Amino acid sequence: MLSFEMSAQELAVYQGTNPRPADFDQFWDRALAELDATDPGTEFVDATDFPLTTATAQHLYFTGTGGYRVHAKVLRPAEPTGPAVLMFHGYGGEQPKWVDLLPHAARGFTVAALDVREQVGFRTGSQAPNSFSPHHHLVHGLDDGPDGLLYRHVFLDIRRLTDIIGALPEVNSDRIATTGWSQGGGLALVAAALTPTIRYTASALPFLTDYQRAWELNLGTAPYDQIVTWFKKRDPRHLRQDEAFTTLGYIDVQHLAARIRAEVTLFVGLEDQICPPSTQYATYNKIISTKSVRVYPDFGHEDLPGAADDIFQLIGVRLDGTIN
Repeated sequence: MLSFEMSAQELAVYQGTNPRPADFDQFWDRALAELDATDPGTEFVDATDFPLTTATAQHLYFTGTGGYRVHAKVLRPAEPTGPAVLMFHGYGGEQPKWVDLLPHAARGFTVAALDVREQVGFRTGSQAPNSFSPHHHLVHGLDDGPDGLLYRHVFLDIRRLTDIIGALPEVNSDRIATTGWSQGGGLALVAAALTPTIRYTASALPFLTDYQRAWELNLGTAPYDQIVTWFKKRDPRHLRQDEAFTTLGYIDVQHLAARIRAEVTLFVGLEDQICPPSTQYATYNKIISTKSVRVYPDFGHEDLPGAADDIFQLIGVRLDGTIN
């Protein structure tokens, strides 16, 4: 029996709470068209501070929607084998260190790690080194309607990154995997949803799904507590509650899940009070492609023993048929 959540049987069939906007598909079709009309201004710059003999470390810069200049780290193996891995970081954080990209590059896989706009990363946008944005990212733009949501732009940055990496001459665009933890787990699923050619996704403890359910649980923990803060500051009597959650529905990963064609492995801790299991299952249960879930009954939003090694091996098998 779980200490605070649904039973395992209920989780297995739960279909989510947060409303799906009536024009959800048209919204994302328009957003993708806007992205296609934006000149990416792609630029690769060698990272001279991280010399390697087996790969080239590069900073990738590109222009996203709104004219925002976005950054990612890229490792390009000297002897590429064709696959690529896209890595996404946690909420309010920054992309992995160079050394964290090396295991995949050692296999000959191209590796890219996005620096999510408006978060800690010091190369994306106009932030000063190591600064932290004061915005509550989850609800940033909520007052401006669905087109103003920060995560709308972040999701499109992910699609752009996928297109750029998939078009590299050393990359087979049909052999790309995405992975991440927490926010990164949610964004790994977004990548697969917006780019159906993604082959495999390993998502651990994903954030950005079923916002109304997370709010109803009233756990009082970040990051979903930012919804409570928004109501206190913007709508203290909840007169706009339906409007608010419907707007957040445009960036709810569960509503993108049916677009995923990649094989998906979900890693979930059943005592997770940061990204509650039911919110994760709301997305998982809507995925129609091949999928599996690895459950950690006693774990919350924390390191899951063995999961990182499992993800590394799963990506190798799915992209290259190898384990090493």
